[in-house]
Amino acid sequence: MRENLLHVSGSPHVHSQDSVKKIMWSVVIALVPAFVVSVLVFGLPVLWVTATSIGTCLAVEYLIQRFLLKGKSTLWDGSAVITGLLLAFNLPANLPLWLVVIGGIVSIGIAKMAFGGLGNNPFNPALVGRVFLLISFPVQMTTWPKAIATWGGGDIITGPTPLALLKEGVKNGDTVSSLLPEMPSYLQMLTGQMGGSFGEISAIALLAGALFLLIRKVITWHIPVAFLLSAFLFSGIFWLVNPEVYANPCFHLLTGGMMLGALFMATDMVTSPITPLGMIIFGCGCGILTILIRLFGAYPEGCSFAILIMNAVVPLLNRWFKPKSFA
Repeated sequence: MRENLLHVSGSPHVHSQDSVKKIMWSVVIALVPAFVVSVLVFGLPVLWVTATSIGTCLAVEYLIQRFLLKGKSTLWDGSAVITGLLLAFNLPANLPLWLVVIGGIVSIGIAKMAFGGLGNNPFNPALVGRVFLLISFPVQMTTWPKAIATWGGGDIITGPTPLALLKEGVKNGDTVSSLLPEMPSYLQMLTGQMGGSFGEISAIALLAGALFLLIRKVITWHIPVAFLLSAFLFSGIFWLVNPEVYANPCFHLLTGGMMLGALFMATDMVTSPITPLGMIIFGCGCGILTILIRLFGAYPEGCSFAILIMNAVVPLLNRWFKPKSFA
């Protein structure tokens, strides 16, 4: 009796010399510039949060595979490390470590392994963990350290993010122009001198990492360009209508999780469309939803929610825009 030579596995499916392990560790390398900037800006707490997040994700994945799934270990393919690193990038540097552990458990245990592991999860695991923490522990998740290095180990000085400052100010009747003196400059936004989740603060470092991934063809331009361009144009419409109520498009691109989301979260192979047209529609949906939530939602930031909503649409995009099969 002949053996069945056809082996069907979960996504991602890529016809190249790359492997899941190579791709995952390429993403880790691409995130190094942003991580270095985070450490320089926020100090040692960044190291503790990152180590706790990655360690929790690795431990949870190992325990589930070892004692529940009883299957082959995929611990060192890099996927759990990426989840832990991206989860950490979406957290404040001063977040209590016990909350980081909870976030890692949710990300791996619920958002990834409950669906069967890598290639089967419909939602980005790191974003699921982040949103769970944001909804369950909103005070701790929105207490942001200011961009002041804390190597001495003293108390971390906290303050609002630019998005929170803008939303609260406009809500109280202030104009955008009156809030500008309290905002960081565009140069500070590019280099990371502002409050927020520590992995999202430096646009230039994130762009450098994304360029590395584009050169290595780990990601394509479709989702990042569609995401950022749609957000720029959509926010620009509101800015042109009333610049004293709505911030200009460049402000939206450089603040919050826009760059991290567009370049590293939305481009996740497992939870994004497989066709170029599907990717473009996915990116546009993420960009428009992000701006809608920022301007009219309860939270000043909407990037995580937007990507998770569009993750749910991915099966439909793959179905509607799949290539024609050979006759």
